[in-house]
Amino acid sequence: MSFDIDHMALLARLKLTSDEKVKLSSQMGMIIEYIEKLSELNTDDVEPTAHVLGVNNVLRDDEPSTKPLADHDLISNSPAHKKGHYEVPQII
Repeated sequence: MSFDIDHMALLARLKLTSDEKVKLSSQMGMIIEYIEKLSELNTDDVEPTAHVLGVNNVLRDDEPSTKPLADHDLISNSPAHKKGHYEVPQII
């Protein structure tokens, strides 16, 4: 089990003391025992899922605007405008 802890620490870029390695080794053993216990369950009729609950997007209907916006409303939202036109940086 020590090799596993050293390898995981290397992958996670962790510097562990020998005391931390011993502690993590026992904790890893408990985790593996728990996973082995879970593998004893009969899951033949259980459909694999990514989420326990169904995930649905809540979207509103896409409805076109009934009236167009006026030019002055559109230009007033721009960061820079002059004489009824958008101002943009010059690109050469």
